[in-house]
Amino acid sequence: MSVIAKKQESSTNAERRRRGKELILRVAEEVFANLGFQGATMTEIGKRAGLPKANIHYYFSSKAKLYQRVIDNVFTVWLKAADKFDDHDDPRQALTAYISAKMELARSRPNGSKVWANEIIRGAPMIRDYLETHLLDWCISREARIQSWIDRGMMRPVNPRYLLYMIWASTQHYADFGTQITVLNNGEALSDEAFDEAKNTLIDVILNGLLYESN
Repeated sequence: MSVIAKKQESSTNAERRRRGKELILRVAEEVFANLGFQGATMTEIGKRAGLPKANIHYYFSSKAKLYQRVIDNVFTVWLKAADKFDDHDDPRQALTAYISAKMELARSRPNGSKVWANEIIRGAPMIRDYLETHLLDWCISREARIQSWIDRGMMRPVNPRYLLYMIWASTQHYADFGTQITVLNNGEALSDEAFDEAKNTLIDVILNGLLYESN
């Protein structure tokens, strides 16, 4: 086999492994969301992914390590959404962008939110280090930015952390309580138009409660 052929084969194999790993993580996120950590099994994940259990163990040696990777992915995606705070120094633009990003994640990655919520309900045995380090650090930095807007008279004085809690609760509701929303919506998931209305309503209520009329 020529050097070029070997490189092409290596590239193809690497791409196949990448796709296989992404499939496992996507399916695992769904299984953990629906069954919880205790109820989920590597066998079930393999079954839903259409892969032998041995293939799952090739990438992740244990259920705990697979679960940890799923949590890593969820947290990484949420942190990326939080970058919206850094893109704007105007609270209207920053909060609108952040709330919009969180709402879109509730629609596109509802299982990730459910995995996180289930973990928190269990007392956060697997992610306590995230809460005590990464999440706390993130909160402190964003609280400082919100407080700077307050200090400059750009928004009404509120406790920045409680504002963050309210945004999380309101946006993640559309993922964590999706079944309830569907039932109350005559058994149908929210349409794109309805979801946009829900998002705009949330943005409108929060901004009208925070910002002075001149903003």
